[in-house]
Amino acid sequence: MASEGFAAPVVVDDCRGVLLVYSDGAIVRGDAPGFATPVRDDGTVEWKDAEFDAPRGLGLRLYRPCQRNQLLPVFFYYHGGGFCIGSRTWPNCQNYCLRLAAELDAVVVAPDYRLAPENRLPAAIDDGAAALLWLASQACPAGDTWLTEAADFTRVFISGDSAGGTIAHHLAVRFGSAAGRSELGNVRVRGYVQLMPFFGGTERTRSEAECPDDAFLNRPLNDRYWRLSLPPGATVDHPVSNPFGPDSPALEAVELAPTLVVVGGRDILRDRAVDYAARLRAMGKPVGVREFEGQQHGFFTIDPWSASSAELMRALKRFIDTDGHFD
Repeated sequence: MASEGFAAPVVVDDCRGVLLVYSDGAIVRGDAPGFATPVRDDGTVEWKDAEFDAPRGLGLRLYRPCQRNQLLPVFFYYHGGGFCIGSRTWPNCQNYCLRLAAELDAVVVAPDYRLAPENRLPAAIDDGAAALLWLASQACPAGDTWLTEAADFTRVFISGDSAGGTIAHHLAVRFGSAAGRSELGNVRVRGYVQLMPFFGGTERTRSEAECPDDAFLNRPLNDRYWRLSLPPGATVDHPVSNPFGPDSPALEAVELAPTLVVVGGRDILRDRAVDYAARLRAMGKPVGVREFEGQQHGFFTIDPWSASSAELMRALKRFIDTDGHFD
């Protein structure tokens, strides 16, 4: 019971019941994900966990098809969650990665990264780069044989969902130069896939303004994620959140690898992603857009076995098999 004259702390920010921030600054994280779904593992894909940043306790989950006749492309998947929630261990992430490995016939790498508000941006971006550099450290005779006997390090694709898509953008910028590519040693990134990337800006887009309150990602939750993840006092025009903000680096000189941007017709982030792709194409960058009409944010992890998810898998498979060519 609170002492007389002192109000008990109350929840001021609730992120799907997984992350609770209290009025006294306390942060409570639950162990369970925001929504439950059974893991469907049919045994055709094997997986294991590895650590890529021991001091910070950061790990990743590796997947590979059990049956292999040749070295396979590597497909990174950075999970979503507004930089505030999510984990490679969540069932929805596990299901999606199992299907990616099986249907893309690829080695899948699913890293975790530090979460906000305990670790505000750009911490997650730095961790995303560290995971890719960890892969580069394995592309040698002394690397983990679980990887080296299965992975073609010259055919790496970087993908991310929502906040993970934002990470993918920043990795494309960081490694989109001769100096950046030299950091990766024997690893060659052939393409990027941004799945409903989590971008922001102070001026509302139409899809943001018209987003219904019952959407999986609505305006209040969208704004809450940015408020909790950006540096204190920053607006959503911060360079991490807005690639074209007033202080964001120019992208004309970036040697962007082929990039596929996936959007949902009913997603609050649709218009920002479409505008992002259009601006990059105007700069001559190899960027394509694949829109899924009627789909909302994160449809492929909410239900990895839906018809739309199957269509997405086919699009990703074509992108990988052609080393980044679009339909």
